[in-house]
Parts: sequence; C-alpha cells; structure tokens
Amino acid sequence: MPNVKVDGQEIEVPDGATVLQACELAGKEIPRFCYHERLSIAGNCRMCLVEVKPGPPKPQASCALPATEGQEIRTDSEMVKKAREGVMEFLLINHPLDCPICDQGGECDLQDQSMAYGRGATRYDETKRAVTSKNMGPLIKTIMTRCIHCTRCVRFSEEVAGVDEIGALYRGENMQITTYLEQAAKHELSANVIDLCPVGALTSRPYAYEARPWELKKTLSIDVSDAMGANIRIDSRGREVLRALPRINDDVNEEWISDKARYQVEGLTHRRLDKVWIRRQGKLQPASWNEAFELIAAAKPGKDIAAVAGDLVDCETMFAAKKLVNALGSDLLESRQTGMDYDVSNLAAVNFNTTFNEIETADAILIVGSQVRWEAALLNVRLRKAAKRGAKIFLVGPEWETTYPAEFLSENVSVLHDLPAHVGEAMSKAERPAIILGGAGLAKNALHPLLALADQWKLVRDGWNGFNVLHFSAARMGALMLNFAQKGGMKDIAAAKPKVVLSLGADEMDFEPYADALKVYIGHHGDKGAHAAEIILPGAAFTEKSGTFVNTEGRVQIADKAVFAPGDAREDWTILRALADALNVSVGFNSFDELRAAMIAEVPELGVEGMVDYGALPKADAAIRADGAIAYPIKDFYMTNPIARASAVMQQCSAELLHGDTLAEAAE
Repeated sequence: MPNVKVDGQEIEVPDGATVLQACELAGKEIPRFCYHERLSIAGNCRMCLVEVKPGPPKPQASCALPATEGQEIRTDSEMVKKAREGVMEFLLINHPLDCPICDQGGECDLQDQSMAYGRGATRYDETKRAVTSKNMGPLIKTIMTRCIHCTRCVRFSEEVAGVDEIGALYRGENMQITTYLEQAAKHELSANVIDLCPVGALTSRPYAYEARPWELKKTLSIDVSDAMGANIRIDSRGREVLRALPRINDDVNEEWISDKARYQVEGLTHRRLDKVWIRRQGKLQPASWNEAFELIAAAKPGKDIAAVAGDLVDCETMFAAKKLVNALGSDLLESRQTGMDYDVSNLAAVNFNTTFNEIETADAILIVGSQVRWEAALLNVRLRKAAKRGAKIFLVGPEWETTYPAEFLSENVSVLHDLPAHVGEAMSKAERPAIILGGAGLAKNALHPLLALADQWKLVRDGWNGFNVLHFSAARMGALMLNFAQKGGMKDIAAAKPKVVLSLGADEMDFEPYADALKVYIGHHGDKGAHAAEIILPGAAFTEKSGTFVNTEGRVQIADKAVFAPGDAREDWTILRALADALNVSVGFNSFDELRAAMIAEVPELGVEGMVDYGALPKADAAIRADGAIAYPIKDFYMTNPIARASAVMQQCSAELLHGDTLAEAAE
C-alpha cells in the first residue's frame, strides 16, 4: 500500500487507488464532473486538476492518475486554483444562463462548483453555440445546449445498463450527445441518467417545472414495484408525492432504481379510492364506514372468512389481517394471489440466499423461469457484472434480450431432468455456482428438481449458498414469514367457500370462484379488486403509512410515512382494527406501536433491520418432476401493479416504448 502526502498530510492508500481517491481519503474535496465511482474513468472534464510531485510542473487530472509511493499532492496551490478557474471558464463558454428556469437548479453540480471554484466573471463575448434537443422518450427531457460532454450518460448506458443507446456524434465544438437514430431510450433503467447528469441537460420530463428541491419534504422509503426492495427517497409537498429518487445502498440497489420505481408514484394521485363504496343492485354507491361495517357484520362470517394479500402490502397490514381472521376462528390466509402453491415449510428454499451483492462473484449461473430484466431490473445489473467477470450464464425459458452473453437451453422446464453435458460440467466445476429460480419456474414445479441439482453441484459450501428464488412481489417474503399462506394456495381458499373474502389490495387474483362470497376490498386504487368487490374500504398506499417490507433476499427494511391518505381513506391496520370491533372480536392491539410490537413478538426477525437467516436448504423430493413450457408472468413491465396502471406516465411508456404506439396529440 503506497504512502503519499496530500497537502502535507501523510496517508496510506490502497493499491490501485487514484490520486483523486487519495485526496478524498485525506478529507480533501476534489471537484469533478465526468468522474463517477461506479463508471469507468473518462478524464475529459479536467475539473479535478491537482499538482503532483514528482511529475511535470503542470496540473494533472487526479481521476486518471494512479497514486504511487512517495507522491506529494497539492490541492490548494495557486497553480491548482488558477487551473480550475480556467477549466470552469471554458465549461461555461457555451453553457446558457438558464438557472432560473432549469429543473436542475438547487441540486446542480455546475452551479455549486462554479460558485466554489469559478472566477466569478466571464471574459467570453463571442456567440454561444446552440444544440438541438434530442428525443430520449417520455421520461427524459433534454436541453442539450447545457451539455458539458461529461459522457456519464453514455458510460452508464453501455457499462451499467448494458444497452448501447446513447453515444456521441461529431468532434470538438460540434460534438453532441444523442440516442442513436434519434430514438427513445427504451431500457428499464434509462432515467438514472437524470441523476448522473451534473448539469441540466438531462432532466425529468414528468417532473418538469413542478417544484424546487428546497420546497420538498424528504422521506426515506422502500420501493414496492418489485421484490428487490430498492432504497428510495420520497419527495413530497403538502399531501402530494412529487417524485421518487434512489438512495445509496450498496447491498441492495447501489444507487440505481428502475424507471417504474421512479415514475409509478405519479399514479398515487389518480384513480384513488377516497370514500367508502357499497354495491347495491349491481351499482357502487357511496356509503359511510358504519354502513360498511354493519353490512360485513350482518354476513356473520364466523370462521368462514378468508384474507388474501396483494403484492404491495406491508407486514403490519398482513399481521393485523391475520389476527382478525384467527380471532374469528379461521386460518384461511394467502398472499400468492395468482395461484402458486409451492412448499413454504422451509423459507431457505424460497429465498435469494446468495444475496444481490455476492451474486456478482458467481462464475456459473443457471436461471430458470425468470425474465430478470422485467422482474428485477437491478438484479440484471448484478448479473451483467458477473458476466463481465467471466461467469457462464444459462437460461431455461422463452428467449429475451439479455444485456450479457447467455445461452438459452429450452422453453420447457423438463430440460432440468436432462441438461446438456456442458451445462452440468460448468456448474459442477465452478467455484461459486448459483441457481436462480423465478416465479414461472415455481409454477412448473421446478423447485425440487433444482434442489436436487443444488445438492449434486454442491451449491452450498463454506461461505457460499448458491440457491436462489427470485420473487417479483414486494410483499412475498414478509407474507411467508408471517405464515400468510395455505399449503394448497388459492385452490384451498376457494375450496373452503368462505362467506367473506377480505382482499388486501389483491388486484391480480381471480375473483370468479368467490361469486357467492361477500367480497371486501381494502385498497387504494380503483383497480380490478375494487371492480369485483361488493364493499370497498379506502386504504393507504405505501407512501401513506409506515411499514415493514422483506425483500426477496430476506432483508428486513422499514419505510416511513411520507404523506396522508386522501379523503376518507385510512391506514389499513386502522380499518382492520375497527372491523374487529364491528365483528365483536379482540385482536390485541389498539395502536400502531402495539401492532408492531405484537408482530415482532410473534416473528422476532421482523424487528431487526437486515438479513434474516432461514437456516439450511431442505432435501429435494425426488418424486416431484418439473414439466411444461414456461410462460413469464409479467407481460408489460410498466403495468404490473395498481399504482403503475393508474400512472399516465407509465401508460405512455407502455404505449410508446413497448407497443410502438404514437400517442395522438391535439392540433395546435
């Protein structure tokens, strides 16, 4: 480890560190525009200049210079100060004075660094250049005259997303950043370039002119659009959520989020349920809470009551529903609303055991029944890193466009019983082999055949567990930890013929088998569940309540309440608590704190943020055979839940980016 001197301070830096990283370890701030910790080094903005001895008597770009033994680095000399002022002056030559109308204002690197390192006045009086703005789709607004050619967006698209959609044309003063063929950026992570852009060249189109950052209340939350549990920040003003931004968590989402996670929150203000509705003579009519509770009590459900949880529900809501159903003498609980009925007696068998961080180091991966780009876009980024390191990746299922070299073996899951020899050889000889089983594979009984292969290939060894199940529902692992599942899945619920079915935001389930039951929908959007219900009780969305979520790798995380629910809508647990009174049963809690304490007392792991240890993998049942053609459950990436389906932005993305529609616009 080399020793260097930074402004007279001696420090030891890791091997391979750059001068910029050495300066940061010494506590010195180095300005930069093109450099980013998660992207390759470009060295083209020249803002990070420092003075280094031994070396030529001139400023050097610290981002691209390796730190070596005995270096003396100056970040505060007159030469460095003058050089940075000169670079800033050049960067601002063509940059327009758009700050008062630019959406980047208040969180713009160029603003901040020009104040800290600029001259304070310009000497340029020539004509500024102008660049035509580009079409990057419905999510990214472009004003390319502001672009300073840092190429962060280009490197992100190529290196992280793995989609070569953005690049540079021409040279010198004529250089322009654009999408190839002037087409929209279509991949699932495209809007991350908005966060990466250090100026106002790429901003959020749906958020344009909505608010300034200092007007917003910032709340820490968890994304519920998939089972990754990406850490996000909810920015709100008054009672309205205006945007969602990623938070850094290297173990989960690094600092990226999917486009759906970022923009589905626009749907929180549309198609909302904000009053109680009761279906009378086939038509929904507004009613009071008391009327609804009296109608449910009049059905006298007793032990003939069932609760089905949707994909976006927090653990506290499910626990409250479980207590209510159990108090009435029933145990009809299910969260796998689309009908899966895999064995949940050992959760290690249905958990992503390798963890997202460690899957990058796998050297052979078999993916069965998962369209990863749509089911967990951020996991696909991790798999791409593994492929870059040389991992061999094999897939079972219909072909989809991966962003890394991969071999599709078959569309039929029966291939697991007769895998090609080279696949078995690669998996058995790998130092860190991994299996990823998706929901489509679970539906075709692939769990036990893969457990047998895991044993054969020795996927579990010292410091490594390569057996993984990838869920696509944010509520799934929490529900399974709470035993919110039947051995026979939804078939058992239907066979029991309950008098009352409580639908906790379950919008993907088939309501036809419950034609004779009183269907009570507790949710926040007028989606499929509300259309099928006789009684609608307006609940709170994930941004409108505190809640605990467990992601697909068994990581417990807590989301905070950002805004209040609209109209007469209430937090879900309060609705279930009031319903318990109407049904004359005791559920053992009167406040949210009491509810959470009771939940933690029953499942202690839900009280500690972080990874849950589910123990050892179970033995495979050799009698279970996998068979059938795999059909991925997600048909439209942008339309997977009621919030996304209510979002005009997500509808536009679906129409333009997936289906190639040109949306009709009014004539001028």
